[in-house]
Amino acid sequence: MSFLITCPTCGPRNAYEFRYGGEDKGPRPAEDGMTVEAWMDYVHRNRSVPGVVKEWWFHRDGCATWFTVYRDTTTNREAEAPP
Repeated sequence: MSFLITCPTCGPRNAYEFRYGGEDKGPRPAEDGMTVEAWMDYVHRNRSVPGVVKEWWFHRDGCATWFTVYRDTTTNREAEAPP
């Protein structure tokens, strides 16, 4: 099932043009004193909750831009940023 993603450079495009980069978890944590487990949690563990999630997407078949999208995981559609 595909859906539309709005690239900030190219506009709305089919999701097949993009690569999913994961949940946008904010800034990268400091490496000082970080354990392997903490790094794995940051990189690989997603909340996987129903509702609006902030995600990283890469426009691989277009302008090659990384950007964030708010997506409603219950409808698989782009959504507005939560208040």
